[in-house]
Amino acid sequence: MADVCVVGAGAIGGIVAARVALAGHRGSGGARGAQLQGNREGGLVLDDRVNGAEHTMRLAASDDPAAFGRQDLVVIGLKGPAIPAMLPRLAPLVGPDTLVVPAINGIPWWYFHRLASPHAGRRIACLDPRGDLFAALDCDRVIGCVVLLAGEIAKPGTVVHTAVSRMIIGEPSGELTPRLQRLAGWWTGCGFETTLSTQIRREIWMKLTGNLSFNTVAALTGCRTDELIDDPDLVEVLRAMIEEGRRVAAAYCAPVDIDAHARIRMARSIGRARPSTLQDFEAGRRPEIEGLIGSVIELADEAGVPVPTIRHVAALLTARARSLGLLGPVPPAPGAATGRA
Repeated sequence: MADVCVVGAGAIGGIVAARVALAGHRGSGGARGAQLQGNREGGLVLDDRVNGAEHTMRLAASDDPAAFGRQDLVVIGLKGPAIPAMLPRLAPLVGPDTLVVPAINGIPWWYFHRLASPHAGRRIACLDPRGDLFAALDCDRVIGCVVLLAGEIAKPGTVVHTAVSRMIIGEPSGELTPRLQRLAGWWTGCGFETTLSTQIRREIWMKLTGNLSFNTVAALTGCRTDELIDDPDLVEVLRAMIEEGRRVAAAYCAPVDIDAHARIRMARSIGRARPSTLQDFEAGRRPEIEGLIGSVIELADEAGVPVPTIRHVAALLTARARSLGLLGPVPPAPGAATGRA
């Protein structure tokens, strides 16, 4: 049994928090605003359509991570724009043996930590311009994680797990360490299909080639994943973005082995999914532009890789978000909430 704190329990974070609690760990669930209020009033409800079940858990909630003490595992389930405000507040949760798992989309701020290449230790400016994120958390605590779950918030306090239930985890150094094995045991016990990777950055790019294309085009068009694939014109935009993303990945020692056609077939298997960026636009939330697409453009520019389609879509996405008033001040980061399952 482990002490686990999920920081930010929206759709994906809420699924993770629920699974942790159901597995009998001293788990957590938390959010902000209506989602937090829903958790407090009716508990955290998991509508699990993957396994055909529904669960309700009563978990304590708080916006102050310091209230819960040191944890065995801290899962960061925040959207990218909320991470800078919250990361310094995690210090009371982190002890000498605490694992920190950013369960986030896009390129993570720690990407170049312990990377065996000339790029080792560099920062991605659009994510961490002053090095504040590196200063706030010792990256030696971090284990990389690619979360392959599909879900959404049905109403405040209720998360729906619609498809896929897989975690890919790996050390930034590529080593197969005892702590990585320990985390794999926890995730497997929580009901996730868990894969250990010695090349976690390849896995990050594998997912990102889908996110940077499907998420962004869905947000611009209002289409679900299946609708994008069924539109011959839109699918050509997706293919171009995926291939450009693959070329950037290869420039940073993380080649994505499957081509755009195969990547689109992977997305088809998820079904009628509403990508998270589309959900953000519909809910009036600040979208994840920097991590999903801005960081790719920055890395492409530094490597001299042309990404014209990605650049055009990013310009449209940013203009659309700005016109809707979604690019104002970054909202306060969700609090961490901890309770016992």
